[in-house]
Amino acid sequence: MFHHITVLKEEATEGLHIKKDGIYVDCTLGGAGHSSLIAGKLSGEGRLIALDQDDWALENARERLAEYGEKVVLVKTNFRDLEQVLKELPFVPQKDGVPQVDGILYDLGVSSPQFDEGERGFSYNHDAPLDMRMDQSAQLTAAEIVNTWPEQEIARVLFQYGEEKFSRRIARKIVERREEHPVESTGELAELIKEGIPAAARRTGGHPAKRSFQGLRIAVNDELGAFEEGLHAAVRCLAPGGRVSVITFHSLEDRICKQIFSSYLSRCTCPPDFPYCVCGAEGTLKLINRKPLVPSEEELEQNTRARSAKLRIAEKL
Repeated sequence: MFHHITVLKEEATEGLHIKKDGIYVDCTLGGAGHSSLIAGKLSGEGRLIALDQDDWALENARERLAEYGEKVVLVKTNFRDLEQVLKELPFVPQKDGVPQVDGILYDLGVSSPQFDEGERGFSYNHDAPLDMRMDQSAQLTAAEIVNTWPEQEIARVLFQYGEEKFSRRIARKIVERREEHPVESTGELAELIKEGIPAAARRTGGHPAKRSFQGLRIAVNDELGAFEEGLHAAVRCLAPGGRVSVITFHSLEDRICKQIFSSYLSRCTCPPDFPYCVCGAEGTLKLINRKPLVPSEEELEQNTRARSAKLRIAEKL
């Protein structure tokens, strides 16, 4: 989403090999940075479908992308519903009942505007209600998890999604506090997390609440489940020669992307001593870059949020 990555953002878009009359999907509209780059390359026959579940992102994009008129279609939805959205758009061709588009892009995580909008509860740098919903109409909030989920479930979320090794200690602190009164603000939660981490460990690795906030945010929005479903749908919905570009921001997302791409590559079953392949095994995808592309040092100087970003690109065979 809108992470201020310059070169990596452009490489993700360039990696789609955009055709002027093609149909493309930006699954993570965010601040409309990628969508602007894609729409600017399309002719009157081309189309961009931009998805987001955040009302702010959609309102912002209506203004920012207004100059492109009917070339851009905005849809409020979770990208796990990608295939259904494409089926309902009359200009998207289908083959055997499956939509066919020329390129799909994901720029995962929380957009910079969401982080900077303190009242959304995504950031430990702003004292705000414990929310963390990307879709404000969704039911589950971070406050509900923190104040009602069992201690072991909170510990699991912090460990599994936040990769926080002191998850059990933090969960215990949270439960002890909520027995006195509900934990209602990001500031109070950040202090509890601090208390749950030994002093020596707090001195390294950035803000002590970073990993726990990530874990809660992923749980609130079911980000990993949505991405897994959405990426499988993206592979199905690509036309032959179409490409998918994915920017991830932490190891959990990147691992899912790497594993899903790998599952669609060709798997030759010939004995290793055969001089050439005779089994005829065919894959669905080929990798454009064997190793993920990462931001340059120059980019990182401009935007420290991009430090963990990785870009993977694959093409439909």
